[in-house]
Amino acid sequence: MNKTIMITGATSGFGKAIALIFAKHGYNIIITGRRKERLDALEKELLGYGKISVLSLNFDVRNQNKVASVIEAIPDEWRAIDILVNNAGLAAGMGHIDTGLIDDWDRMIDTNVKGLLYVTRAVAPLMVARNCGHIFNIGSIAGKEIYENGNVYCASKSAVDSLSKAMRIDLLKNNIKVTHIAPGMAETEFSLVRFKGDKDKAGAVYKGFEPLVADDIANIVYYCATLPTHVCINDLVVTPVQQASAYYSNRFINP
Repeated sequence: MNKTIMITGATSGFGKAIALIFAKHGYNIIITGRRKERLDALEKELLGYGKISVLSLNFDVRNQNKVASVIEAIPDEWRAIDILVNNAGLAAGMGHIDTGLIDDWDRMIDTNVKGLLYVTRAVAPLMVARNCGHIFNIGSIAGKEIYENGNVYCASKSAVDSLSKAMRIDLLKNNIKVTHIAPGMAETEFSLVRFKGDKDKAGAVYKGFEPLVADDIANIVYYCATLPTHVCINDLVVTPVQQASAYYSNRFINP
């Protein structure tokens, strides 16, 4: 019988890459996202990998009532969720604390923190009932080290780090693994979203630099998920070779 993985924010970036690698290895996949047309396209792509099933759930993790009602209504054959990947997240804007946009702050906190909590609150009881499971929280190196103009984004990812530790403690007696993965610079839609569609600003982030790509994180999630049952990777910071920390990077830019 295939195992089942649920991935939030599955329509692009890390989430999509994670869905693809698990589909290739025969997992049944629950994909969630706000953009239904992308969910439909991804579902079709995943089903091309063979004898697996795919369930698409169209909701915004920021909507607690929708999250709860959709997950409560999951068919019985899908309720044995083995792996939950809390991937939905974003950065919005960059500015000093005295000039930041409140709407950007709300969007990051509502998605990165509250959305993660809403989904976990709905799914974790299903794992507790079976006394097994594995929760992945996709954080950021920004949750480990604060940088100028990062303020609220860094705070939201620091919360993901703390919540991962708390989940691990609270769910310890239920044999549920919790893995926090904190990527460094990765080229996905991240910067394009942060700079609100400004391709020049987004592209400059990676100039002279070989960043991580979505497949790098997907491969790591798959590795952690397929370790022996008595082994759990608790916390993992992943950077490109050219990045030593949130502060220090080495760029090879030709004059």
